[in-house]
Amino acid sequence: MKPINLKKLAQELNLSVATVSRALNDRYDISQPTKDRVRALANKLNYEPNPYASSLRRQKSKTIGVVIPEVANHFFSLAINGIEEVARGNNYHVLIYLTHEDYQRELAMARLLASGRVDGVLLSVASESEDFGHLEFLRERGIPIVFFDRVYDEMPTAKVTTDDFESGYKATEHLLEAGCRHIAHLTVSQNLSIGRGRKEGYIQALADHNIVFDESLVLVSAQETKAQEIARIQQLLATRPEVDGIFASVESQATNSYEACRNLGRSIPGDIKIIGFSNLEIASLLQPALTTITQPAYSIGKEAAKILFQAISKNRVISPAQSLVLKSELVVRASTLGS
Repeated sequence: MKPINLKKLAQELNLSVATVSRALNDRYDISQPTKDRVRALANKLNYEPNPYASSLRRQKSKTIGVVIPEVANHFFSLAINGIEEVARGNNYHVLIYLTHEDYQRELAMARLLASGRVDGVLLSVASESEDFGHLEFLRERGIPIVFFDRVYDEMPTAKVTTDDFESGYKATEHLLEAGCRHIAHLTVSQNLSIGRGRKEGYIQALADHNIVFDESLVLVSAQETKAQEIARIQQLLATRPEVDGIFASVESQATNSYEACRNLGRSIPGDIKIIGFSNLEIASLLQPALTTITQPAYSIGKEAAKILFQAISKNRVISPAQSLVLKSELVVRASTLGS
């Protein structure tokens, strides 16, 4: 008897070869009744899959891609540790791609990843990114994506983040309760959800304490060197000498604020109190020790990876309903205490 192949099954069922193949492989996008019809006929006709063809179709790279904007931020180092733990448990390798906050680099990396060299992607978007068509293209090619920390809100996939509004509110409220009344906010690009959320929390905390929001006290990070950012912070403090508090959205802005204050002869916390988002292990060793909003970076990376590997192993689409919001922690240290 001539062996039954996929084409013959498809003809008998009046379905496409692709549909039959996906039904036999229990793909998410094939209805259960169709799967049952295909399997019933395959059993009846003693269909045996071609092992060579199956191996080609099912071939996996056993690699995932992790796209991050920077490595200097200790948050991403911890997140990668969480990701790698899950990857090792699934016998996968991890490729790290660094965008340096540059949209064009992110675009080029997405094209590279779309070539099939990875089975899934964990991504934290660059601050310069405004058009996310390259990420939509990646998803349309069947490569599952999970965002962590910095996300593209409109893409229907899972995101693992912290509550940036709540954290921004908590940081600002802490400065207000410490006696600050003129608080500067240093933020990353407002194209990013983290930038918008933290700024909105800052604005709401001011309003709840009857302080009028002043846009001129918001300094948006540009693509610049450390020296350039310190100079911009110094300029803000020099032109607005009444500033008595700084809320920095990212780690580098907090440490650069220390240098700016020292260059201007402003004491911390006597003249200016500083709080920043940071996972720096040496935050407690700075002079003075830095008060931080500390994100559960390791857990964020680990949970994002777990969602991704569930999708890879079960060959299923990732749902926005799988998204997680983890809690950040306010760690009070000397940089916001009384002078």
